[in-house]
Amino acid sequence: MLSLFQRKRPPVAAAPTPPPVTAIPKGLLRPESAASLLATPRRQKLLEHIWQRTSLSRRQFATLYRTPLERYAELVQAFPASEAHHHAYPGGMLDHGLEIVAYSLKLRQSHLLPIGASPEDQAAQAEAWTAAVAYAALLHDIGKIAVDLHVELADGSTWHPWHGPLHQAYRFRYRDDREYRLHSAATGLLYRQLLDRHVLDWLSDYPALWAPLLYVLAGQYEHAGVLGELVVQADRASVAQELGGDPARAMAAPKHALQRKLLDGLRYLLKEELKLNQPEASDGWLTEEALWLVSKTVSDKLRAHLLAQGIDGIPANNTAVFNVLQDHGMLQPTPDDKAVWRATVTSSNGWSHSFTLLRLAPALIWEAGKRPSPFAGTVAIDTTPAENEAGAPAIPPSAVAKSAPSGAEISPWEDSSIAPTSPPVAQPVPDVMEDMLATVGMSDTSGTRQEATAAAGAAHPVRTEPSSKAAHPSGEHFMAWLKQGVTSRRLIINDAKALVHTVSDTAYLVSPGVFQRYAQEYPGVGTLAKQDNQQDWQWVQKRFERLQLHRKHPNGLNIWTCDVTGPRKSRRLHGYLLEDASQLLAEIPPNNPYLSIKSE
Repeated sequence: MLSLFQRKRPPVAAAPTPPPVTAIPKGLLRPESAASLLATPRRQKLLEHIWQRTSLSRRQFATLYRTPLERYAELVQAFPASEAHHHAYPGGMLDHGLEIVAYSLKLRQSHLLPIGASPEDQAAQAEAWTAAVAYAALLHDIGKIAVDLHVELADGSTWHPWHGPLHQAYRFRYRDDREYRLHSAATGLLYRQLLDRHVLDWLSDYPALWAPLLYVLAGQYEHAGVLGELVVQADRASVAQELGGDPARAMAAPKHALQRKLLDGLRYLLKEELKLNQPEASDGWLTEEALWLVSKTVSDKLRAHLLAQGIDGIPANNTAVFNVLQDHGMLQPTPDDKAVWRATVTSSNGWSHSFTLLRLAPALIWEAGKRPSPFAGTVAIDTTPAENEAGAPAIPPSAVAKSAPSGAEISPWEDSSIAPTSPPVAQPVPDVMEDMLATVGMSDTSGTRQEATAAAGAAHPVRTEPSSKAAHPSGEHFMAWLKQGVTSRRLIINDAKALVHTVSDTAYLVSPGVFQRYAQEYPGVGTLAKQDNQQDWQWVQKRFERLQLHRKHPNGLNIWTCDVTGPRKSRRLHGYLLEDASQLLAEIPPNNPYLSIKSE
């Protein structure tokens, strides 16, 4: 199978000897060797995981995998993977490349390829498919350094990646005129720098593999079959991990299924709920060129609608929703590759106001001939950057904390608005990469493998709610939903944005956030609440109080105030204390050290 790589081959020319180490001008970066770039413990651990997912000797691994990875490292150097999205820090491109290869090889182990072939053919082609998955994953973003970056060398000349690895000190910046997604088409400029002709000769002997690989390298994932899906899922897992999400959930969610749900949700909202082209305040405006939707309104309503449909894994803050929509190609990005635009809307009657907006192609929503009449006024794009209104990504998403359930209050001990954007390896905290790999079954020891199995089960819980989504909402059903959510870790506890904390050796339910979350997931609450002239969350809250499961003040009041203290500021939460925490928590964790009951 690998006899091609055991033949005598001409020696590879040695790389030019780097110049002696001397001081470099301020503002320039010194190019590093592959050995130096890959020497960090985190990257070494990833390389070890990659090797373990192959069935090769160290010598064969060096030829098929280590060499392309080293060439990749020397080519991407200290470049980020993006300007303000995922892995947006020096060295982020290299980290992302290693992560996605590790993830993709883990996913590949669950597939017998090519699909439908005989067991004998699958065995004969196994190593070729494994290598193709790794190469497709490694190369999927390489075009960014060709079209998104402007790189200037110390002598003033411009460097292009097709020149080969950097051998002079350099500086870089993101191009103002870069085109979103052009990097997928630019991959073809560079893959020959990583893969030599012997590798390509070998892979081209397998037609069922060769065609999807070429489609992936051309950015045409829709034609790449299972190979394209593996790369997409691995990419989403790496992005989710870096942005504080759940990589196991990201790997399990089919991209096209999620894309369809998002699109169906938007179409439903535009048909049933959102108001377009109103003479004054409106949810959106349709012009000849684009559909403009108020960013906060559409994000809140889309999230609530999908939660009401019982769809798990929906991002719970606006920034994450915008990122998902943009990643799935559903939003038209700003010139600086952001999801949110700022524009001033002026109607024909003279009314005018400035909004943060999402821009979509009208053809995405309406079929030909069914498009509504355009707005009679104007939508004028502002040149000033959009502020971080209700989650608009003016803050780099890499600095945003983990998504939290809607209605939660943000506590100061993880104030994402001032979190630094820096590489994980530079953080003086335990490396989360090992935990992240263990979550998807990449650990080495048997003990950790058992923990990984438990974690994977938590990430993909079997729904054990006492009744279906059509169940009649009640206080008892609310408690059963809450317990199941905490047990499955779908509802986090003691996190900066959690709806449940442990305080005074019992469970503390944040109000109104926890009741709002339940009402979002069970739309029938709204109908019942209207009958009692209440808001939906208030209806749930009253049903909970009737259970008499909570601790009251001596004067009979229900709500307890918690002081939330942190290194930067203080806040307060309001909520309920359970009389018996075992009604919700099988094991009571230590009290949240940042919360304390306010003394009356």
